[in-house]
Amino acid sequence: MRPHVAAPRWTPVDAHRPALAKIVATLGPATDREEVLVRLIEAGVSVFRLNFSHGSLEDQAVRLRLVRSVTERAGRPVAVLGDLQGPKIRVAQVPDVYEGGGMLVGTGEDVVLVRGAREGEVRNGVAHFGTTCDEIVEDVEVGQRVLINDGAIRMLAVEAKRGEWLRCRVTVGGRVTTGKGINLPESDLSVPAITDKDWRCVEWAVERQLDFLALSFVRTANEVRALKERVESLARRAGYDEQLDPALPVIAKIEKPQALANIDDIVDVADGVMVARGDLGVEMDVAQVPVAQKYLVAKASEYGKPCIVATQMLESMIESATPTRAEASDVANAVFDGADAVMLSGETAVGKQPQLVVETMRRIIQVAEARFSQIESGPQPPSRLRELPNRSAALATGAWYVAAESGAKVMAVWSQIGGMATYLSQHDFQIPILAYTCSEHAARRMALLGRVTPVFGQPPASGTLADWTARVEHDVIERGMAQRGDAVVLIAGKPLGSVAAQNVMGLLRIGDESSGFRGA
Repeated sequence: MRPHVAAPRWTPVDAHRPALAKIVATLGPATDREEVLVRLIEAGVSVFRLNFSHGSLEDQAVRLRLVRSVTERAGRPVAVLGDLQGPKIRVAQVPDVYEGGGMLVGTGEDVVLVRGAREGEVRNGVAHFGTTCDEIVEDVEVGQRVLINDGAIRMLAVEAKRGEWLRCRVTVGGRVTTGKGINLPESDLSVPAITDKDWRCVEWAVERQLDFLALSFVRTANEVRALKERVESLARRAGYDEQLDPALPVIAKIEKPQALANIDDIVDVADGVMVARGDLGVEMDVAQVPVAQKYLVAKASEYGKPCIVATQMLESMIESATPTRAEASDVANAVFDGADAVMLSGETAVGKQPQLVVETMRRIIQVAEARFSQIESGPQPPSRLRELPNRSAALATGAWYVAAESGAKVMAVWSQIGGMATYLSQHDFQIPILAYTCSEHAARRMALLGRVTPVFGQPPASGTLADWTARVEHDVIERGMAQRGDAVVLIAGKPLGSVAAQNVMGLLRIGDESSGFRGA
C-alpha cells in the first residue's frame, strides 16, 4: 500500500515577509546601468557576483563602483562576490575551416591534442589542436575521457607521447571552435588551483574590500587553505583589523568529482560552499547531479556553512519572459533542500529582462517557503558547528527552542561581526532574522546568509538594551514583520557594538512594555 501523502497547504505568501533564501545575481553588460541595479536590489538581490572569467579588472572596477554607489544610496547592505576563474582549460585558436566557423570532428575520427597554445590544423587527415594547458599531454592517461564544449564533443584518450601529444578517438562528434572548454573528469592534472591571473584578481579584491571570494575547480582542502592564507596576508598588509574586519571569506565551488571525494575536509576549512552545477554536470554523470546537490547542501548545513546553488536555474529567461516549469521546480527544490542562496548567471549578466528574472525567482522562493509552517520540524542544529568561548552555538540552539515554544514571528540579534547571525542562520529557522551591526563589512557579508536580514547602524546613543528593544519593536512593525501581541526573540550583550558579547536572550511581545530587555 502506498503511504498517505498529505495535501499541500496553499499558504498565502506574506508580502511583508522577506524571502529567507537569498538571491545572487551576476553582473554583466545587461546590468551596467544605475537604474537596472536599483531595480534588481528592489526586486530582491542580496549579493552581486563579479565573474572574473569575463572582462578585464578595469571593467570589474567600473561595476564595483556602480554597485557601491547604488547600495549606499539605497541604504541596504548588499554583498559583492568575486568569482575566480581558476584553471579553466580551453581549446586554442581553431581556424575557420568549415562554414559557420571552426572545424568539424566526426564520430570515430582521431583528434590530436598538442603541447602549446598553437593554432589548430589538419595534418595527414587528422585534426590537431593546441590547448591552454600543457599538462594535458603530461597527465591524461590512456582510456580516460576528454570532453569539449561542456561535453557536447566526447573523446577517449587512446595514445600518448608524454610531453608532446595526446591522441584521442571521438565517440560523439561536433564542431570545435576557438576557446571552447575542455573537461577531464577522470584525470588528475598537476596544475595549480589558482592561476597567476587569479592571484592578480585576489589582490585586486582585497584592496577593494570585496565581501567574498569564490574559488573555482577546488579539489582539496589545501587549495582553499592556500587562498585563505594569501588573503589574510594581503588583508594585514592593507591594514584590516583582524578582529573587527576578518579577511575575505572564501567560498569553495564544488564542480569536480575530486572535490566530492574530499568534501568533509573542504567544507571544514571553507567559509561557504557553491554547488556549481555547470562543470559538475560535465565532470560527472548528469544523472548524479541532483543527488550531489542534495548531499552538498546537507554537508554545508552539517558544518554550519552557507551554501549557494548555482547554474542554469532560470536559463530560459535569458531570452524568455517566463521560465520553464522544470526551472521553477529547480529553484523551489533548492529551497526545499535548504540552500542559503540561489544564483543567477547569464540570466542577469546578459539577459533581456534582469529585473523580471529576479522578481520571478523571488516569487518562487517565497511560495516554496510558504509551504513550511513556522518551525514545524524538530531542531536541526549543525552537528559539526564549532563552539566559541562565548558559547554562541549553544545560545543559538537555545534560541531555536524559545522561538518554537513562543511561536515567534521574528528573531533579532546584535551580531557585530556576523558570527552569531551565522549560527542562527544555520539552525533551520523558518522565520526572518534581523541582524544588527555597526560594521559595514559585517552587514554586507551577512547579506548572503539564509534567513538573515542585516541592519546597519550605530547602537542607541544610550547603549542600553532597553533602547535597542524599542528600536527592534519599531523596525519589525515598520517592516510589517510582526504586529501587536506577536513574539520576537532577542539576543544581544553588553556593551552593544562589541565583538563576541552575546550573552543574554529575551522575549519581546509587541506592545507589551514589560517584555524584552525593557528593564536592562
